[in-house]
Amino acid sequence: MKLSTLAMAIGAMVLTSGMAHAQDKTFNIWWFEDAVSAQGITWTKALEEFKANHPDVTVNFEQKTFAQLQASGSMILNSDQAPDVLEYNKGNATAGLVASQGLLQSLDDAYTAQGWDKILNEGQLALSRYSDVGVYGSGPIWGISTYGEYVSAFYNIDMFEKAGLKVPTTLEELTADFEAFKAAGVTPLALGGADTSGQHVLASLAYTKADDTWVQNYQGLKAPLDTAPYLFAAQTMVDWVAKGYVSKDSTGIKDPDAALQFTSGKAPIYISGTWNLGNFSSSIKDFKWGQFLVPTPKYSVGSTGNLWVVPKGSKNPDLAQEWISLLLSPKYQTEQANNGGVSIAADAATVTNPVGQNASAVFKEIADKQGLGFYPDWPVPGFYDVLIQKVAGLLQGTLTPDQFVGELKTTYDDAQANQ
Repeated sequence: MKLSTLAMAIGAMVLTSGMAHAQDKTFNIWWFEDAVSAQGITWTKALEEFKANHPDVTVNFEQKTFAQLQASGSMILNSDQAPDVLEYNKGNATAGLVASQGLLQSLDDAYTAQGWDKILNEGQLALSRYSDVGVYGSGPIWGISTYGEYVSAFYNIDMFEKAGLKVPTTLEELTADFEAFKAAGVTPLALGGADTSGQHVLASLAYTKADDTWVQNYQGLKAPLDTAPYLFAAQTMVDWVAKGYVSKDSTGIKDPDAALQFTSGKAPIYISGTWNLGNFSSSIKDFKWGQFLVPTPKYSVGSTGNLWVVPKGSKNPDLAQEWISLLLSPKYQTEQANNGGVSIAADAATVTNPVGQNASAVFKEIADKQGLGFYPDWPVPGFYDVLIQKVAGLLQGTLTPDQFVGELKTTYDDAQANQ
């Protein structure tokens, strides 16, 4: 073989090898949003565009569950099994914990380089920033949220109108509505006592007795737990069970089953989060439904949404940042709102879905009064499981309200003292 021919052959081999290497580039992405949720629908569409934009990349998506990452997130992120980018629960006990363990890449530079600073304000970054010890509100940016969320009372408008009831504006009016439904033979509140909606009802009731200092101390681990708001909430929940406002078998019910009680028209009220909007929009065909905020002086359970984070071992952080930018684009922010989600950067003039319009407007109402009280499990790692267990015990009657708050205080105060 002539030298020139040999060189050409070697060159062709190198080129082929390089092309194969480029074709072998893999980008791994995880999220746990349900496929029929506003986020799930929107992100799936965005994923198709992302793949089309990168024909030389193998894009692998894996559907995870909230429970999987809640239980094993630190272990996964500290292994070679971590993806390039993933959705992760925000808060001290989750994103804050793995950030403090050095398991995430800082997104400080990307915040300006990608133009996210033109889309998000500092208020929307409160749960993106975590200190060295994993407490939210200050420090580097470890994740980016592309939506908002809050807990509200979903209600069956037809059942309310038939009973001659109006949307309650006080806790007393809400209780009166419960009583009216119960007198008519209807159990008014669907409750997943073995799941997050139990926690969210507890926290919503606690926020009726919480001021700025209590919320800031509680979420920031700034003081031992003042149990008064939780004691009120616990006693109220026990009273609701005793009066038949909540089914006694709710202690063994998960959120999907509680949601089904609402969507099937059996329960007029279900207190849960905006992550149900997509499902309710597509599945409820037989009655009119809406939302109202659980009546509190200021605070509602809610926040910016879960975070997109980049693990320390991500092999493609540039693509991870591009993925986040795609979700923050006007196209997919509007898409999200039109799928019934709570967008934080949609052009209001382009949102045509009344569910998305209303959800975004209510979120703005809460955010404008700085009324996002955040979630009850956030301050302490492992508090999510503690609350699940203790709320179930409270509803089952194996814990009194005093015992309930005493056990919460022990767990919380130990973490507060050792931070």
